[in-house]
Amino acid sequence: MSLEYDLILASQSPRRRELLKQIGVRFEVKISKIEELRGVDEDPEYYVQRLALEKAQACASQAIPVLGSDTTVVIDDEVLEKPRDQNDAADMLAALSDRTHDVITAVSLVQGLSEGNSRDKTIISRSKVTFRSISRDEALAYWHTGEPADKAGGYAIQGLGAVFVKDIRGSYSGIMGLPLFETAQLLREFNVPVWRL
Repeated sequence: MSLEYDLILASQSPRRRELLKQIGVRFEVKISKIEELRGVDEDPEYYVQRLALEKAQACASQAIPVLGSDTTVVIDDEVLEKPRDQNDAADMLAALSDRTHDVITAVSLVQGLSEGNSRDKTIISRSKVTFRSISRDEALAYWHTGEPADKAGGYAIQGLGAVFVKDIRGSYSGIMGLPLFETAQLLREFNVPVWRL
């Protein structure tokens, strides 16, 4: 009997689920429980690659490829993760206000558990996002919508946070958390159907 899915998604992110559905991938969700802690002076790009790979490896399967992904926001070499509280979120938006920042997303695919019979590959998407000026009052009001609480950099480009965005250079879906162009290419390398083609 064939499985009803072709991929395991090692993420609880509803945005990543929506994006995979958008390109017609059949998948099952498994939550990877790894500690998302950046090492001292760890390069932001290396950091997201490491987390994406660790998430995928934590849910690795013998037969079914596993996708792990991680996204971070970087400005002035500072990594802005999920805000701790209202003030932290407002401080993040103040740092991003009227400036351009990087959004880095890593996607890893892992297949197989045993040495010599496993493979993995990780890709990176880097985008630049420019914000308009944001007042402190507006940042605090945005926090009360509930949207920024679990978002890297304290905003959601696909939600209410879109009103802050003046310009994007790169991957919109990558900023959301899963760059679809790069992800589709990676899935095809692992023989995971996209659009069931």
